[in-house]
Amino acid sequence: MKVKLIAHTPEPEKIIASAAKLCYSRVGIDEIMENLNEENTQKFLNMLIDLGHESPIEHVNFTFAVEGVSRTLTHQLVRHRIASYSQQSQRYVKLEQFQYIVPPSIEMIPEAKELFIKAMEEDQNTYNTLVEILMEKHIKKLVEGGMEENKAKRVAEKMAIEDARYVFPNACETKIVFTMNARTLFNFLRHRCCNRAQWEIKNLADEMLKQLKEVAPTVFKNCGPGCISGSCPEGGMSCGKIQEVREKYKGI
Repeated sequence: MKVKLIAHTPEPEKIIASAAKLCYSRVGIDEIMENLNEENTQKFLNMLIDLGHESPIEHVNFTFAVEGVSRTLTHQLVRHRIASYSQQSQRYVKLEQFQYIVPPSIEMIPEAKELFIKAMEEDQNTYNTLVEILMEKHIKKLVEGGMEENKAKRVAEKMAIEDARYVFPNACETKIVFTMNARTLFNFLRHRCCNRAQWEIKNLADEMLKQLKEVAPTVFKNCGPGCISGSCPEGGMSCGKIQEVREKYKGI
């Protein structure tokens, strides 16, 4: 898995502090950026975080690029709806040799890993065969309809891979770029840093949190699973390791 914060709102903490300043003082828009030195910025941010006043943090956005993850992960990721996503298309990109993610539990058992890899190889072979069969059919139809052969081949390939991709598994590796505002990230991290989150998206969330703290440490100072600042929100389904979890996220 490769995770990279590729862009964010310039001076994110100062922008949030200026919005908070407008909410809590008499200043007009011409003055909201004045005298926002590091000390005042931290004062406004700490007040917001401690009060749980989260609307001002929506003014800053963070864009991540991620690769080496499965479609299992991205199916979960896009459930966080207040965000923008751009994912590599299996409809337009022909996967001559698709990459795949092997879950650690399978990786550690030779017999299970062998079966898993065999299934991936069969998927690739089936995909390749389907592409050939479908292309032949589409080319013939397009040429008979009057299309020049070279163009027909290009069009037919896109038509073929659009349907052949249905055989690819959730393990199929993908790449995605997504943008979230800070408030959405609070929610994302609260759910996905939890020990009960699926292992792959939890790894993603932990790495994102590390990078977010490098550019906006005060804003994200209390971020992590829901149990780090209160009781476990999972109730009877808790992992039972609240102290261990709290210690871990103190160090991130």
